[in-house]
Amino acid sequence: MEKKGTIQRISNKKRGRPKVRFNFWILIIIFALSFMGCFALYMIAANTNDDFLDDSDDKVVVQEQATEASTESEGAEPATEAAAPQENTAEIINPVPQSEAVDETYFDSACLVTDSTLLEMGSHTALKDVIGNAQLNAAACNDVNVESNYGTVTVYQVMQLKKPTDLYIMLGSDIGTSEVDDMVSAYTTLVSDVHSYLPDTKIYIMQLPPAAYDTETVTNEKINLYNGKILGMARNLGVYCIDTNTALKSAEGVLAEEYWDAENGKLSEAAYKAISDYIRTHTA
Repeated sequence: MEKKGTIQRISNKKRGRPKVRFNFWILIIIFALSFMGCFALYMIAANTNDDFLDDSDDKVVVQEQATEASTESEGAEPATEAAAPQENTAEIINPVPQSEAVDETYFDSACLVTDSTLLEMGSHTALKDVIGNAQLNAAACNDVNVESNYGTVTVYQVMQLKKPTDLYIMLGSDIGTSEVDDMVSAYTTLVSDVHSYLPDTKIYIMQLPPAAYDTETVTNEKINLYNGKILGMARNLGVYCIDTNTALKSAEGVLAEEYWDAENGKLSEAAYKAISDYIRTHTA
């Protein structure tokens, strides 16, 4: 008996592969599990090490402080050098103490500003550069004009142009007629202005000479009070002051007899020479 052949039909259609679908919730679960694992490890470390948090903070602070210290130290001098004291070469002692006498050529670069008190200084000494007049005094020293090579201007304007190496100032002929405080106030303004404009000029404030005798308006007590105030002014402004009062004073506390010309009612030639000698032996 003849067997029938079995015919199998093969389909041309390919079997489809299973599709992989992305599940968002699985990602959330993985993230949550990772976070919980890290948090658990963190908590275990924190509970087993009491200084865990403190150590972390300290490391940050120390690092920041070290960075700041290194930044500040760049270009800075060593601490030992910064702490070293500096010598004060501009120290001023007032009244100026006695010093070795300088030659009269010292006056070649010196200038004197004065009122009627020392107007004849140039006639009797080597200090020839004298600026002033009879109208000039302490209280009006910023207002009165004086004659000079630069025209008829104020004392301050003369100094701005002249620029002397050493400047000597004696003002106070209005003692007894002006209030002492007004005299000192105006005097201070002049000296302060000149000192600010000419910081390299050595300024010497000259104390007023004593009176030969007391009068109703001028007394040695007033002169001493005034001299004390201008000494304080010199110290406050950082300029020099020379005690030309004591240089001319007698044992009785008044102007020595040889320094007074009674006939003319003014200082004698010997007084001018004594002042010149005192200046030469009291320089800074």
